Amino acid sequence: MICLPDIKADWLGLMQCLSKGCNLFDKTLATTLYTTLHKLMDSLFREREKTLMRERCCVRWFRKYRNYLPKNMSLPCIEMGNKKRNILIYLKEQKNEKETKMAKKKKEKRKSELLLLSSYFLPHSTFPLLKLQVNPASYCFSSSAMANPKSKSKPEPNYRPVIEPVAHFVFTPTTTHQHLFPAPTAIKALAISTTSSDTQQSLIYIGTLTGAIYLLSLNPAADENDRVSVIKHTLIGNGSAIVSILVVDNLKRIIVLSGDGFLYLLDSFLLEAPKKVSVIKGGVTAFARRFFSKNYSNSDRILPKLNGVKSKEDGSSSISGSSSSSSFFVAATGKKLVLAELVSSGSVVLLKEILGVFEGMIRDLAWVDDSIIFGNKSGYFLYSCISGQCGLIFSLPELSGQPQLKLLVRECRVLLLVDNVGVTVDTEGQPVGGSLVFRGVPDSIGEIGSHVVAVKNGKMELYYKKSGNCVQVVMLSSDAGGGTCVVASQEDVSGEFVAVSMSSKVIFYRKVPWEEQIKDLLRKKCFKEAISLVEELQSEGELTKETLSFIHAQVGFLLLFDLQFEEAVNHFLLSETMQPSELFPFIMRDPNPWSLLVPRNRYWGLHPPPTPLENVVDDGLKTIQRAIFLKKAGIETAVDDEFIVNPPTRADLLEAAIENFIRYMQASRHKDLTPSLREGVDTLLMYLYRALNHVDHMERLASSENSCIVEELEMLLNDSGHLRTLAFLYASKGMSSKALAIWRVLAKVTSGQETAVAEASNILEESSDQDLVLQHLGWIADINPVLAVQVLISDKRSNVLPPDEVIAAIDPKKVEILQRYLQWLIEDQDSDDIQFHTMYALLLAKSALESYEIEHGSQNSEAGTSKELNVSHHGSNSIFDSPLRERLQIFLQSSDLYDPEEVLDLIEGSELWLEKAILYRKLGQETLVLQILALKLEDCEAAEQYCAEIGRPDAYMQLLEMYLDPKDGKEPMFKAAVRLLHNHGEALDPLQVLERLSPDMPLQLASDTILRMLRARLHHHRQGQIVHNLSRALDVDASLARLEERSRHVLINDESVCDSCHARLGTKLFAMYPDDTIVCYKCFRRQGESTSVTGRNFKEDVLYKPGWLVTR
Repeated sequence: MICLPDIKADWLGLMQCLSKGCNLFDKTLATTLYTTLHKLMDSLFREREKTLMRERCCVRWFRKYRNYLPKNMSLPCIEMGNKKRNILIYLKEQKNEKETKMAKKKKEKRKSELLLLSSYFLPHSTFPLLKLQVNPASYCFSSSAMANPKSKSKPEPNYRPVIEPVAHFVFTPTTTHQHLFPAPTAIKALAISTTSSDTQQSLIYIGTLTGAIYLLSLNPAADENDRVSVIKHTLIGNGSAIVSILVVDNLKRIIVLSGDGFLYLLDSFLLEAPKKVSVIKGGVTAFARRFFSKNYSNSDRILPKLNGVKSKEDGSSSISGSSSSSSFFVAATGKKLVLAELVSSGSVVLLKEILGVFEGMIRDLAWVDDSIIFGNKSGYFLYSCISGQCGLIFSLPELSGQPQLKLLVRECRVLLLVDNVGVTVDTEGQPVGGSLVFRGVPDSIGEIGSHVVAVKNGKMELYYKKSGNCVQVVMLSSDAGGGTCVVASQEDVSGEFVAVSMSSKVIFYRKVPWEEQIKDLLRKKCFKEAISLVEELQSEGELTKETLSFIHAQVGFLLLFDLQFEEAVNHFLLSETMQPSELFPFIMRDPNPWSLLVPRNRYWGLHPPPTPLENVVDDGLKTIQRAIFLKKAGIETAVDDEFIVNPPTRADLLEAAIENFIRYMQASRHKDLTPSLREGVDTLLMYLYRALNHVDHMERLASSENSCIVEELEMLLNDSGHLRTLAFLYASKGMSSKALAIWRVLAKVTSGQETAVAEASNILEESSDQDLVLQHLGWIADINPVLAVQVLISDKRSNVLPPDEVIAAIDPKKVEILQRYLQWLIEDQDSDDIQFHTMYALLLAKSALESYEIEHGSQNSEAGTSKELNVSHHGSNSIFDSPLRERLQIFLQSSDLYDPEEVLDLIEGSELWLEKAILYRKLGQETLVLQILALKLEDCEAAEQYCAEIGRPDAYMQLLEMYLDPKDGKEPMFKAAVRLLHNHGEALDPLQVLERLSPDMPLQLASDTILRMLRARLHHHRQGQIVHNLSRALDVDASLARLEERSRHVLINDESVCDSCHARLGTKLFAMYPDDTIVCYKCFRRQGESTSVTGRNFKEDVLYKPGWLVTR
């Protein structure tokens, strides 16, 4: 039980009691205490007894513990002048006033820094360097505070542990050997050796204010108390302070600059006595070693001659220094530069002295490749060892501090300091990248990896080079005493350590493993910073693709539980090693068919175990509500501000989560997965589609090639009414019977009949199961006969359905379907079955008879049935494109396998005369065919053509008799008879024609025809005589030519030779060709009778000789 003290006697005691009550989490007690406080405050304020101490205590207590109080309680008021203010409003006003003052102060500070920097940051172009004028408004720096002076104040960035302490060393009388060195004094110089005889150790050189050099050994692998040990110590010169220490690893030497202005040379283990470098006179203010960049050409590594001595480095130099046999360095003595070489024997060779062409003493310098960059009180300069010219990089303002520069070994660039701003330049003095804006003028600068280390006033800050952001702040120990801080780093690309000294204490730090850095950022929910760090490490070759994928997956899970589903899936897609099964527990609760496929990979254990999306969203909403409550109480949380300002609903979050999970599953389908994983991905993708009722996507997935498990989806789709999707899924899995059953049910719905029939026909077209096809053929034929026919005649199935069973299964009322199927058997399948041909002919004939009766029936019957015919033959579901009688006539003419008598018996009493004519022709009854064509159809052209096909002259005479005497009371067809005589009169005997002519035939019709016949007859006779006489003349001419050829003579003498072999003929037998060439008998036998020596073949190329008739 808490006792309440006297109010007026002990106000602070009351506040302590109230705090204890809230700390006990006893809401009843807290409420009682709060009510008491409320009353006490009112009474005190009313009596004007309020003091500043009491007000602060009250406000502090309310700010800290108001979250435990009931929401419906009234808030206490504070009396301000003559008004009373609600305590919550009072707190907000105080907070806003404080933020306004801070923002105004930062804005003025940014503005002053920008104006200061723009006044002296002057880039240079070419030698000789000139001072340029720069517009302050046009120059930008990489620091976010400098880039936009008008931007609102932002919270401090989230730091990450880049380095961690590994050991420390404190100067005590025991460690400093007080009997040799009177008192431990401040440390002035530090240096770290990049190489050591023991790979587990590093050598540390410490220079003090009293001129002592200490050699320490750092072994991070040893016990915590034994990591640092003193190896050796020595005294330099006359006890002047040590200014700087330069380690030459390749020569196992160190060069020390003493406060007396001289350089001293020592071995790396301090075994020998220090040697003063006598070639360089006193007054040295700064010195530096020469470094080489990776792109520096070996052929250019030549220094200018000095006194006839020329020094050239070998090709073994690297970025960490010079060759293994020598090392170059530069020293500044007043206003001049001295170039020297340290050889392996330990002696220093003076190479060249460069007199100053500038004002002021050199304070700091660096030598990279062929460029020496140095600074004095007036600015920073660059001297080129190749051209021998010196130019200004940029000048310093009058009120700026001492120039300070740092060689960035990793990039082989130089960082130039102007007060608290660092400008990075390359070997040509050109600015590179952005600037580094420090929070104060640093005492010393170091480098570790891709970060710059700055120390000042017992605080060490690390800045990322590329962005210029401060990533870590380390408060150094307060027991190290005051004085200037000194930082030293390994002058190596792969440096892992940095040492910081304050007065008499040295602290050693090493790089934190990148895993810990990333973990720290992820714990703070700094996802973008973590990914930037990962990309940086990958570009530097410190991360493999597998590790990068691992980190993307880890970030994705953190974002997933942070309700940022789109960004989470984006990271999942960037991970090449993440398995889709890792997301299965978020979609389907365990146990499920894929529970064993889920890898038990917790990554770094930064996120909760997998749980269904509903639970993730519910937990996230609770977190958002808690953050909103804390935000009102003035407590910052890691929840996204957008969620706090606009809290999302549960439905919106679930929809966003499912949409992005769908996106990931869709992308996973294109990966090379095992069969089990493919089944899980496709099945759960269907679950997700169904959750959002994406019907189109569901049907597209089900109808395409998929690995869905039907058993898992069957009940789900059936209960939700997605029967179309289920039918597609059945069909894709080969369950045609179940799919067709669903389509049959859906076909009963008017709106989906056509689609259901089309999908069912697609299934049956590929099915070779005759029972299944014939089972569903009926209802498909009722809705769409065209698709029913397509099912029967499909060429997609491997085995053709048995024709007899198909014909038996077709409804006799569906005559067109049966006709089309028989047509396909006869025309496409080349069936020669007489039964099929006769059945097809009878079906066509029967349909033709019915159609003829409908067309020529009564008017009422025609009006009622023509509509039916239009639907059957010309509607959207028409099976045939050609008219019925045309198909019948074509088939009767083309086929010889049907029984014409059976068909003729069917149409014997009908008016299908052309069909009858075709059938009579098949039966060989020529007279009946001519009677039908000439008398019934009155098709003269067809009748004459049929007579031509018969090929006998009596056929035309028989046709003429039918025209002249048609019988059955018909009038003679004189015009048809005249046409026949006109076209084929030459084939008729004129005498027979005259005998057949009727006396009733008008003379004007017959005279022209008979005259034409006689003239044609006479012309034919005379033409024959002409041909006969010409033939006789040709025969006579040929006989004469032959006689002439035979009567020719040839003279052969002793000089005559064969035109082929050129042998003398003499008394040999010879032959002469029609072209007058002569060959011996031997050559004649070889060449033959028809081909002469010239190569002319007389059988192919006939030789004509002019005669009395032939003149060619």
